[in-house]
Amino acid sequence: MVSLLLIYPPLAKNCEPPAGIARLAGFLRANGVRCATMDANRKGLDYLLGLDFHKTDTWSTRAGKNLSANVTGLQNSHFYTNFDRYKRAVADVNRVLAGVGEAYGVELSLANYQDQSSPVQSDHLLRAAQKYRNNLFYPFFKENISPTIVQEQPDFIGISIAYLSQAISAFALIGFIRAEFPGLKIILGGGLITSWLRSPLWENPFDGLVDDCIAGPGEQSLLDMISGEKKVGKTAPPEYDCTDYLAPGFILPYAASSGCYWNKCLFCPETAEESPYLPLPPEQVLADLQILRTRHRPLLIHFLDNAVSPALMKALVKNPSGVPWYGFARVSSLLADEQFCRSLRRSGCVMLKLGIESGDQQVLDQMNKGIELDMVAQVLRALKSAGILTYVYLLFGTPSEDEAGAERTLEFTARHHDEIGFLNLAVFNLPLAGPEASGLAVNEFYRGDLSLYTDFSHPKGWSRRKIRTFLSKKFKRHPAIAPIIQCDPPFFTSNHAPLFHSSFF
Repeated sequence: MVSLLLIYPPLAKNCEPPAGIARLAGFLRANGVRCATMDANRKGLDYLLGLDFHKTDTWSTRAGKNLSANVTGLQNSHFYTNFDRYKRAVADVNRVLAGVGEAYGVELSLANYQDQSSPVQSDHLLRAAQKYRNNLFYPFFKENISPTIVQEQPDFIGISIAYLSQAISAFALIGFIRAEFPGLKIILGGGLITSWLRSPLWENPFDGLVDDCIAGPGEQSLLDMISGEKKVGKTAPPEYDCTDYLAPGFILPYAASSGCYWNKCLFCPETAEESPYLPLPPEQVLADLQILRTRHRPLLIHFLDNAVSPALMKALVKNPSGVPWYGFARVSSLLADEQFCRSLRRSGCVMLKLGIESGDQQVLDQMNKGIELDMVAQVLRALKSAGILTYVYLLFGTPSEDEAGAERTLEFTARHHDEIGFLNLAVFNLPLAGPEASGLAVNEFYRGDLSLYTDFSHPKGWSRRKIRTFLSKKFKRHPAIAPIIQCDPPFFTSNHAPLFHSSFF
């Protein structure tokens, strides 16, 4: 029987299992493939926290002394009933990571890994593979991944890279596997790989190091590749093999679709990459969730969709899973209906993430966002009334925005501050492969043949420096907005935010 080992490399947030390899494992096992998974990101965090560091300041000493208690606390509901206690525990665990990173010449946090290499330069990634012994995780690879490969005896290794923060260590892992197990075939997939492959600028620089790369949902492609023939595989729910994360219970990540059902916003990565919208039938989603509820007894379901579809929302209202849930949603007339929002809350919805982007209607129209601010206001009010938290995403510095437009966003946010639970403030990056880039004077952030975004000379003079000054000195200090900013869970942000809904604990 053909066998496969799927690995999720370090380092990314450690609050829920990697959904991609769980989805692949469930599908492949259901179709006769012997498949093992390893969340090296979760195990890698334990490895890092076990390393010595030599900072002796008062904070670092306290953080080191209380490390075990803080990690255990973040896995206990008691810590989430007091936000100050929670923040202190997160800050202390991160302080230990930062100290370890400083000792080894690496920038480390609970959400990031960065050494002297650039994850958007292919020659740096190839060098990371060649010089894998220099990577901070090399001893971890030897002590954990080697024995797993020996035990599982796979024919293929699949490595899922979702974020830039994983790229350097992932390629060091590839170099390690190539040196220690030269006969194994290595296949890359995941969100970051998908973005690279779907860029029209992509030219494979990893030929000879990696056997193949897969873009998008990889179930069928991977089955065809490792079985050596094309056959239609039967569907199956994801299979999660590790449930021990920095959360007070099992958070179950589930993707009911890939791509975006709107898929018209200018400057959106999904639009630039021409990603197709591929939803699962709502009845399949409901059936999967019932199986997964019985199997894992999750505390919370995290829908990973770019936007939970209205069809799935209605299905969840009609047939609740019995588990609290959250995810992204598009502003729509459905969510402006207070009665529907109350039904949505009864279905288990505790938080919705909303990409509102701007409080200036002209900016929204230029972005082809397809929403009206009057409706946004209705949606915020309806969700608030229904008891559903909102995590609002705002985007500053798009080509159509100027400082006056940003001021209007500030005014809109302040006006609705009581209806906004959390805020994510981002400065716009121009997709390098998008058609809009050709009409603007672009400037590289940094050299990198794998860069997905570029800086540009703003046509209205609304530069990144001015935006950051506006955000730090005016927007975040507004008396109605500052308390919202202070409520954001550090490092874990939206992944932990729903845990502070009043219905929990």
